[in-house]
Amino acid sequence: MAEPEQDQRIRLTAVEHVKRLGLSGPFSSEDLYAGFTVDGTRIPLTNPQRGIFKPTQMRYLLSVKTVFPARGRRVWYDDQREVHEQINRGSELIDYAFMGDDPEAADNRWLREARDDQIPILYFLGVAPQRWMLIWPTYIAEWSPTELKARLAFGAPGQISVQADFPTAPERRYGLRTVRQRLHQATFREAVLTAYEGRCALTGLPEPRLLDAAHIVADIDPEFGQPLVTNGLPLSKLHHAAFDANLIGIDPDYRIHVSESLLSMNDGPMFEQGLKALAGRELRRPKREADCPDKDRLALRFASFRG
Repeated sequence: MAEPEQDQRIRLTAVEHVKRLGLSGPFSSEDLYAGFTVDGTRIPLTNPQRGIFKPTQMRYLLSVKTVFPARGRRVWYDDQREVHEQINRGSELIDYAFMGDDPEAADNRWLREARDDQIPILYFLGVAPQRWMLIWPTYIAEWSPTELKARLAFGAPGQISVQADFPTAPERRYGLRTVRQRLHQATFREAVLTAYEGRCALTGLPEPRLLDAAHIVADIDPEFGQPLVTNGLPLSKLHHAAFDANLIGIDPDYRIHVSESLLSMNDGPMFEQGLKALAGRELRRPKREADCPDKDRLALRFASFRG
């Protein structure tokens, strides 16, 4: 059955809205509930109480989500615990638990209908407590009433059209590789920003939306480039670019250095205060000693800065 025109319009509006927010996220629960507007009516992106969401204006479901449980909190469904492991293992199909144990409950029937008619949906995957990233397009590949779960398949990333066919095997593999890379980036960023309480390690800037998680040693290094908090620094966009270009360095004693090429420039107060004034300062560090930057990694990176 073809998706109704009204559904397509709402679904496309939702995707375009999330794209404007920043397609990769991560998004807060407030972002998801605030939603988007169609014909003057506000429609949330997800249901705040349930994982499967079909707005009353739509024939088919709009989205599903998987939460990332907070430490010490109860895990309600197995997919909350296992989905990251499945993605990192390279599983082509990802488990998604039914709501409750009745396959014919409305939420679970919506999953089946989306599978039967190959409807692309928005999948919000939890990457930290109360933080999600969007995986679009996602399809319901299997629906198993005996196992009380569906299985999700990822399509080619970046697609905006809502009329694409169910992804081919090469498209699913490509989609999975992209999701795995984005998941790595999102979880690393959330862990680093949490350790530093959402502040830039160089300036103390307290706006997480303006911060990146920079690797001390690049993740292409198989020995030292792992996505660990001790291999990360929360930096503003400007300082991340300067750090990656070895215009800023940090020694193993947490002292900040600025390259001679920057120190010799004179280009106004923003340049003076934002970059040159960092020279000689000490890096802002997390409260937990276990989260502080690894000194061996800093030494390795500082040698590159010196070189």
